[in-house]
Amino acid sequence: MGEVRIGTSGWVYPPWRGKFYPKGVTQKRELAYLSEKLGSVEINGSFYSLQRPSSYQRWAADTPDDFVFAVKGSRFITHMKRLRDGRELLANYLASGVLALGPKLGPILWQLPPTLQFDAELLTHFFEALPRTTTEAAEVAKLHDHRVDPAHTTTDADRPMRYALEVRHDSFHAPEFLKLLERHHIALVIADAAGKYPLIEEVTADFAYIRLHGHDELYVSGYTDDGLDEWAGKIRKWREHGDVFVYFDNDAKAYAPRDAMALQDRLAD
Repeated sequence: MGEVRIGTSGWVYPPWRGKFYPKGVTQKRELAYLSEKLGSVEINGSFYSLQRPSSYQRWAADTPDDFVFAVKGSRFITHMKRLRDGRELLANYLASGVLALGPKLGPILWQLPPTLQFDAELLTHFFEALPRTTTEAAEVAKLHDHRVDPAHTTTDADRPMRYALEVRHDSFHAPEFLKLLERHHIALVIADAAGKYPLIEEVTADFAYIRLHGHDELYVSGYTDDGLDEWAGKIRKWREHGDVFVYFDNDAKAYAPRDAMALQDRLAD
């Protein structure tokens, strides 16, 4: 039976203040407050720009010992370079401080742009460039260039690295794509995105990764009790085969933390 980690995609949202974050909780304390309620969170600032080692160290220090972070991969790699030149770009990304999370480092999420179609050769090259342990990741990080300063290129222990891939083009509805993920032990992100992007409910690695963007309206709508019950039932089945990570991204009206806690309560048994 796997472990279930439920959280939100990010935690710095002004609309959450006064709704989820009580008055008096400063922005500096928001992560600590969220980590008292949930067991995980996605770091999404790493998607938009390289973070600093000191930021990852601070986030790790602000959370309980058993807390886990998923880290979103750089959009420079996924959207601008479109997965090409993977090894060189990975060095800068990893050196920016990802490994400073230590034992709190969970899966790394790669979100593809909606215009990127299924390309088996492209994906294979990218998957083969991904380091599979933190020790290997530290060696890759040492190849960083001048754009990363200061850099973090060490690991406190040798641990497996986990990766998840979120796709947003209908061409990925293909059996060969699922086989490719399984061959490289990459988790397919099961993404509920109000019908705008593919929803493929397949577990392709030794863990499942779920992103709930809003069932009726992307990033906006909350989940009903029936909807949460349905997801809880699916997660109970998936956890029989490994760990499950679930992140709510319907953040616009502070539904994400509310729904995350409600789903967590349903799976508390």
